[in-house]
Amino acid sequence: MRDKGRGGRRSRSRQAFYAVASDAKPAVAASGSRGAMAERPEDLNLPNAVITRIMKEALPDGVNISKEARSAISRAASVFVLYATSCANNFAMKGKRKTLNAADVLSAMEEMEFQRFVVPLKESLEAYRREQKGKKGASELKKKDKDQKGDAEDPEKNRGDENEEEDERMEEEEQNEEEGEEADS
Repeated sequence: MRDKGRGGRRSRSRQAFYAVASDAKPAVAASGSRGAMAERPEDLNLPNAVITRIMKEALPDGVNISKEARSAISRAASVFVLYATSCANNFAMKGKRKTLNAADVLSAMEEMEFQRFVVPLKESLEAYRREQKGKKGASELKKKDKDQKGDAEDPEKNRGDENEEEDERMEEEEQNEEEGEEADS
């Protein structure tokens, strides 16, 4: 069986897809400890309750889903996640990194020929980052207010807190710059 889309040769990620799809030895378990091998193919399946909820949200009210359909969609979703992870891992390895990042996932979507999802995924990622930044800001304000009330008598401690906050800001800026450089390459 050959993939004609790329000159008759399969890419590594497509090979991983076919290996997973044919129930060859499974790679890494989706649940459980990180890096542990799956003992059974079922260990790689996504939770049925989550899959069922997503399916029901996507369908109009009153549509029933058979057990076989839920099982098939669950397996397809698991295979998709494994395939996308394998593709993203290839990009991380090319960058000599062990950690997958958002840029790797977006690149994997393009390699898997899901370009139409890249823009919505980028928008979701930006919304997530804004939300996290808002949460972090609110948490810092709350902490700052608490510290100011409790430590008004200790000016030395307040200077230490300011230095820690400056260090955190610098680390966050460096991380944002690194992500920007990785996305550009």
